[in-house]
Formats: sequence, C-alpha cells, structure tokens
Amino acid sequence: MATQRRTDLAVEAHEIWRESAEKETLLTGVWAREYVRENCPVTHVKILDDEGAQALGKPVGTYVTVDVSNLSRVSAEFGRTAQALAGELKPLLPLSPKGAALVVGLGNRDITPDAIGPLTMEHLMVTRHLVEKMPDMFGQMRPVAALAPGVLGSTGVESAVVIKGVADSVRPDVLIIVDALASRKLSRVCATVQLADTGIIPGSGVGNTRAALNCDTLGVPVIAVGTPTVVEAATLCADMMEQAGAGELDPQFFRGHGGDMIVTPKDIDTHVEDIARVVGYAINMCLHDGFTVEDITNFLS
Repeated sequence: MATQRRTDLAVEAHEIWRESAEKETLLTGVWAREYVRENCPVTHVKILDDEGAQALGKPVGTYVTVDVSNLSRVSAEFGRTAQALAGELKPLLPLSPKGAALVVGLGNRDITPDAIGPLTMEHLMVTRHLVEKMPDMFGQMRPVAALAPGVLGSTGVESAVVIKGVADSVRPDVLIIVDALASRKLSRVCATVQLADTGIIPGSGVGNTRAALNCDTLGVPVIAVGTPTVVEAATLCADMMEQAGAGELDPQFFRGHGGDMIVTPKDIDTHVEDIARVVGYAINMCLHDGFTVEDITNFLS
C-alpha cells in the first residue's frame, strides 16, 4: 500500500519501494548514491532498465535530487546553492559549447504553488536575439530562449502543442523544462529540486495529467527541473498516521473521505520566489560558463 503514495520525486519512489519491501536492500535495475555538493546533500538515482522502471513507476533515466533547505535570499548559501544545482545540471545537458537551449517555464502564474516555472523565466539570461543581432558583443555567449506557454485552462492550447511549435521554429539542441511537483513529505516541499533527463508529464503529481514532454514527443532532448510545492492530503494523512503508530494505511481511504485535496505551506509565496530565483540563476550558471551571481544580477538589471 505504500506504493499508493503520490509523488513526483524519484528519491521518494525509491524510499517507498524500500518500505514496501520491508528491508534495506538493493533494487535490481536501480542504482543510487548520496553525497554533498556545495553544502547541499544530493541523492543520485539511476533507473537502469524496465525492471527498475516498473518498480519505481518512473521512466528509465537519471534523477538527481538536491536538498536546498538551507536556501535564503539574504544568506551566503544562495550562491552555493545555485552552484550546486548548476554543477548537477550540467552533466545532464547534451550540449556543445555553442549549443542552443530553450528554457520553458510550465505552470499558472496566478496560482502561487504552480508559479515556479513562469517566475523562473524572470531570472533567466535570454541571449538568443542578442547573439543573432549583435554578434560582436554577444557572439561568445550561448543562444538561450525562454518560453512560458501558460496552461490549457487559460490559453485553450495544450502546453505540449505550444512548446513543440516553438521548438520546431527555434530548433534548440536541448529543452530545459521547469515545473512545480508534488512530494510525499512536507519536509521536502520547497526544500528540494529534482533534475531528470527523462522529460516530464505535467500535472501527474496532482492527478491532472497532461501530454508528456520528452524527446519522443518533442524531437529534442528534454531536461526536467522540478520543485515540490504541494503534498496530496491523503498521502500526508497516511504518512502521519503511520508515524503515530497506526500501522500501514492505504491513502485511498482518505481520498474517499476527504476528496482529492492538496496541501501547501502558508508562506508558499515567499518559498516560490526564492526557489524560482535560485533555479533561474543555476540554469544561467550552467548555460553560461564563468558567470557569477553578481554577473547574472548585473546582466538582468
């Protein structure tokens, strides 16, 4: 029944499998390790084959979860956190030094827990037009374009359709898609960032699944960058009851009595702003070698 917990995080799917197996053991088809980068704990999970994919409910690929719980906009940890994210993101990008990137911010700007994608675009160094129009000044920079496609309820158009159309026109070498996720645990809400080279299925964590965004559907490698901003209420209730000693419970029981509700922190607006900024700066550092926090701030201003 632990597998009924709703989560978008591969690290939590791995934890859930271990709990259901009732033992600390290696899972065939899955490789995992933990380490620290720039004072940020990192969990690296690789799903190697179909057996591992079936066990964790995730596609074959690489999933990196970075703990950013020390993040503060007034703290020296901001720069280190951005560097940690950039350092983990860079190996996932199949890019040459001059390869072009299209960065997409998914979500609804008017719904705070879902606004991380669009807000991240405000902190992105958009250079594609500068490289094309002023090569003498910006020709050494990587061409980077940004897109916030909105949501189906506001535009009447699936995000996948908008992204595919722009990608076909811009022809980037890689897509980086930023989105809000759902977590199993409150402790990971707005405190972790997951990087994955498998693409993303928007809305899957809250039961509102949209069209998949990956290399198969878009024709270009897709790197997903996501931060959990919500927890499904039923999953939260089941976990808390088990921690209180009630034994293993099926979240479906709570879904039947409490509806399909989700929970988010009361200060989610501040958390979303902080996460969007650090993710934006990390993407900039990854795509533009040698840029510091100060360099990026000056460029954006």
